[in-house]
Amino acid sequence: MLPSDPMMLYSFINMKLRDQYPSLDELCRAEDIDEVWLRDKLRHFGFEYSSEHNKFW
Repeated sequence: MLPSDPMMLYSFINMKLRDQYPSLDELCRAEDIDEVWLRDKLRHFGFEYSSEHNKFW
């Protein structure tokens, strides 16, 4: 279950990317998360994904 609070979601996803997954695509497939939904949700709060750095910022 994903956190509903935007800052907690941002933190949770970045932690997973840092510690467990080499890409957002792999995280979303493994955790059964809709990648478009996740990108849109975090973009709404000002966060963009960087594949180069494998994190949202």
